[in-house]
Amino acid sequence: MPIHPPFLVSYSITTQCNLTCKHCYSEATDKPAEDELTTKEALRLIDELSDWGIGLLVLDGGEPLCREDCLEIASYASKKGIITGIGSNGTFIDTAMAREMKAAGIQSIAISIDGADAKTHDAFRGKSSAFAEALAGAAACKAAGLAFQFNMVIRKETAPQLPTMLNLAVTSGANAAEFFDLVEAGRAKRECRGQSLEPEQRKQVMEWLAQAQIDCPILIRVCACPMYPLTLQQRQIQPKHFPAQMLARIPYYGRGCAAGMPSGYIVIRANGEINPCMLLQINLGNVRQQSLRQIWDESSTLNQLRSRKFLKGECGRCDYKTTCSGCRGRAYEQTGDMLAADPACWLAPVIAR
Repeated sequence: MPIHPPFLVSYSITTQCNLTCKHCYSEATDKPAEDELTTKEALRLIDELSDWGIGLLVLDGGEPLCREDCLEIASYASKKGIITGIGSNGTFIDTAMAREMKAAGIQSIAISIDGADAKTHDAFRGKSSAFAEALAGAAACKAAGLAFQFNMVIRKETAPQLPTMLNLAVTSGANAAEFFDLVEAGRAKRECRGQSLEPEQRKQVMEWLAQAQIDCPILIRVCACPMYPLTLQQRQIQPKHFPAQMLARIPYYGRGCAAGMPSGYIVIRANGEINPCMLLQINLGNVRQQSLRQIWDESSTLNQLRSRKFLKGECGRCDYKTTCSGCRGRAYEQTGDMLAADPACWLAPVIAR
């Protein structure tokens, strides 16, 4: 029986990037991979996504704007009726590029900001002017009337900077602040060792973000931490600047980890390989050999992810296993078992009696 498609598809159109970010989940380099999907293959993939009824497509990389046909792919997807966004480091975005992206039908840009200042951001991203260029890119988007958000990685080094980072998103005109709870996958396995938050520190950070949402005029989202929406609900957070119902747009809200889930999330890598999530880098198959829908419907790995009864350890016993379920990517990276308990969780004692 066909399974309801994901709402969000992330397609990493290239592994090429002009930066060398320490946490890069794609392990991007300064050159594209030889086996990346061709333009023809990419457009055929967009046809399948459109026919499948995908709601949101994010083109990322690497740096998607390094690929010459990026806007062609984006425009094709947009004309097919798919809401299309781009995840970028912002360094290639000037006024002309912002206008071109808007003309191509791109509806939102996610610009990576990984520190409250140039010193922190540039050291993490491997280029001395990256911070200034990313902020200039955000300003160009704002001038062109192109919606953008800031994507910001939370790690031990930047945890004390979160108030300033959040304020930077607000004052820059972002419509959302999306924080990524660092998972040591991809290049981060080597270059971010020990930078992931400890459970108690994570609890404090998530409680601070939840409290900050009350007065924050933009939506705060957190990826790789399904415990965050639980914190919002437990604290009965009521934002002052928008209806509380908008909090349900936060990843994992009420349903837990979205990796490979119906109405959830799936990743297509540059060479056509399918992963449940950019953080859960398990090869499910390749669109060059199978249709994405066939992989989605028939994958035994996805079938295991979708049934919370297979969760192990404290995640399997927890009262919140259906509304949280832990980060499956972090569990996999730290234990080798995608169904193991999430070692980042501070809710472990809350188990069914």
